Amino acid sequence: MIGAFLDGVIAGYGVAIPVGAIAILIMGLAARTSFTVGAAAALGVATADGLYAVVAVVGGAALAGVIEPAATPMRWIAVAVLLGLAARTAYVAVRHHRDPARAARSDAGLATPPRAYAGLLALTLLNPMTIVYFGALVLGRQASDELDAGGEALFVAGAFLASASWQLVIAGGGTLVGRLLTGARGRLATALVSSALIVVLAAGTALG
Repeated sequence: MIGAFLDGVIAGYGVAIPVGAIAILIMGLAARTSFTVGAAAALGVATADGLYAVVAVVGGAALAGVIEPAATPMRWIAVAVLLGLAARTAYVAVRHHRDPARAARSDAGLATPPRAYAGLLALTLLNPMTIVYFGALVLGRQASDELDAGGEALFVAGAFLASASWQLVIAGGGTLVGRLLTGARGRLATALVSSALIVVLAAGTALG
């Protein structure tokens, strides 16, 4: 049982730690808003990872095979969403820099915890490689010592907790950056750098 949980933890960190567009989004969001918003975004990502882990242990290779043909269109949808987020982040940052009073009035985009959670949950679910990744790991373990229902539950719990802990570290790092870069110019620079990185990572997703 403990082995299944540890396998889930390793799997969760394996899919969460590589720094990509999602990590950049969480860090930039936490830097521009608050740790609460960044943490909500982080938990949205962890929820998606947990859901994919559930799908993987329930369906294994069968569901991975079904979703794999949709990988290309899903990847392009993710690219479009990322580019849209990058453009909006830059646009809103410039507009708020010119009119600081507007920033205090605005809660659009992902700047509230519920929107941050839902937005990052949806975006992470657009990554079909996550289910392929978890499916391969679960199949390998089933072949070796047959996961029972309790082991599957522990695997999913380990994957969720590992993903959540790492994403919260990312959010905390973003909050620290936000505190160091206080003032209107610091917030503007953070937003523009975040937008540029998201564009670069979207291009990498398109070419991947």
